[in-house]
Amino acid sequence: MLAQIQTTVGLIYPPACLSCGGAVDRHAGLCGPCWRDTAFIGGVVCDSCGIPLPGGSEGEVSHCDGCLAHPPPWVQGRSAFLYADTGRKMVLALKHGDRQEIAKPAALWMARAFRGKLPAETLVAPVPLHWQRLVKRRYNQSALLGRALARETGLAWCPDLLRRVRKTASLDGKSRIERFEILQDAICAHPKRQHLMLGRPVLIVDDVMTSGATLFAAARACIDAGAGPIRVVTLARVAKDT
Repeated sequence: MLAQIQTTVGLIYPPACLSCGGAVDRHAGLCGPCWRDTAFIGGVVCDSCGIPLPGGSEGEVSHCDGCLAHPPPWVQGRSAFLYADTGRKMVLALKHGDRQEIAKPAALWMARAFRGKLPAETLVAPVPLHWQRLVKRRYNQSALLGRALARETGLAWCPDLLRRVRKTASLDGKSRIERFEILQDAICAHPKRQHLMLGRPVLIVDDVMTSGATLFAAARACIDAGAGPIRVVTLARVAKDT
């Protein structure tokens, strides 16, 4: 009976590419051209920010020059793909196009970026939106990703571990220094959830890493609240030379 229902649904709503809408073999997938046009991150990466690095051997711990000069407050960072071409289209569709179905396959790609090396006791939490922006957008794309990632990995999930206590200006077009200044003291731990992360590893989830300013503010809020080692993961990563 279930198989018949699935077949009927498949006939009415045939699988379509997440990016272009073209025909694919199964739901929540990418067609061949869109897959090839998505810059999935693999090989040697910076262990702190997840940016691809030239040379080296896969599996070795390496760091980019930027993270060596200015170490972030988290112990590891990863991203599924670069913020370009099809990857950029999917992020924007999730963030502004109400394409919430992208979160589930995105979570699988993000989980693969960590290769199963997340501590079992890790608490997953999203970068928060200010309540006014949340009302306007209706959902927090980082929370959608975080919830799907927690389900994919079997890790604990807390959607309101952090709060955005100050409405900040858009970061678009801002320099790295300006981004950090804008986000300073904008995020804090939820006073009723703070106990959940005491001494516990936390994985902070966001859609895109650019300068890292938002993740930096979120990580500092967790550390100030007594959390254990912080890790961060994003669906996409802006290349440092763009």
